[in-house]
Amino acid sequence: MKEYQRKQLLERVGRESATVGVDIPDEIEVQGETIDLRTFVFEIKRRDTIPDGERERVEQAKRNLRRERTERLAKIEDNEVSYEEGDELARSIIGIDRALDALDQLRPVDLEQEAQLQEAQDQKRWMNFLKQALGRDGGSNARGRGGR
Repeated sequence: MKEYQRKQLLERVGRESATVGVDIPDEIEVQGETIDLRTFVFEIKRRDTIPDGERERVEQAKRNLRRERTERLAKIEDNEVSYEEGDELARSIIGIDRALDALDQLRPVDLEQEAQLQEAQDQKRWMNFLKQALGRDGGSNARGRGGR
């Protein structure tokens, strides 16, 4: 895949609005196991809160989805796939993000944990902004330092 195509895919999955209007995938393979993701998310979302007995199951699912997202994103970042495969990975990453957003909304209210999560998300957005503003894409850190 060409460098500009790789950057387009990474920009697409990194957009704040990437999940708007996106459906949660029916099924997804996570760690070699096929999960009925849409059914799972809607089953959990039907409830106003996560029951104590389901909390660990939901947290484990979120951890697995985040791990899978990271692995799929790395394949694009490391340019290990063709553009067509990268496009499919980007779509699946956005679907995973959509599912994670839905599951994160159901978390029981823990104000301290919520504040920490919000701070982490704010820092991530700030770092992404700085990278874009400074013209760095996460590649070589040596770029732009030659004049110092």
